[in-house]
Amino acid sequence: MEGCMSSMMGNGSVALSRGLKQLKEEHPPLLAMLEELLRISLKIEESPDKAAFNLLTEKVRSFIQALDPHSEREEGVLFRMMEQYLGKGTGPIAVMEYEHDQAKGYIKTYMEAAENTENMTGNEIAHHAGLIKNAYYTLTQHFAKEENILFPMAENLLSENEKTELYNKINEI
Repeated sequence: MEGCMSSMMGNGSVALSRGLKQLKEEHPPLLAMLEELLRISLKIEESPDKAAFNLLTEKVRSFIQALDPHSEREEGVLFRMMEQYLGKGTGPIAVMEYEHDQAKGYIKTYMEAAENTENMTGNEIAHHAGLIKNAYYTLTQHFAKEENILFPMAENLLSENEKTELYNKINEI
């Protein structure tokens, strides 16, 4: 695609440096957890059940524990480093941060609702399970964008010293 950002940055297969490779390798376990969340969410939407909702809540808590450090490594380190080249507030980094916020918003709203399931109707249970389904779709598409566009772009933008700095900093988190 002539003129698009991926063509400017090289949309072919790119060998990733250690830090970027590590970030990419954190995706499959998160995706496996997301698949389980989706499966439970769809079951709840089909047949609202408080026990399944409680199971989903436990699984969401575990997912949050795995997702938070990954997000911090991206938002706190990689995105900040890439802003020097791509700017702040618009462009790919703004999109990536928006998607992080969107997914976290779905999860936060779900967890707030999960605090009080006693008087929840079947429709409410199904609605809240749908929030996790939305987080699933947001994050699976987001991870694909990172792997296919953002990480190769970072590989091409960052200097060797910056790549070493990225690796060291993400391993402090």
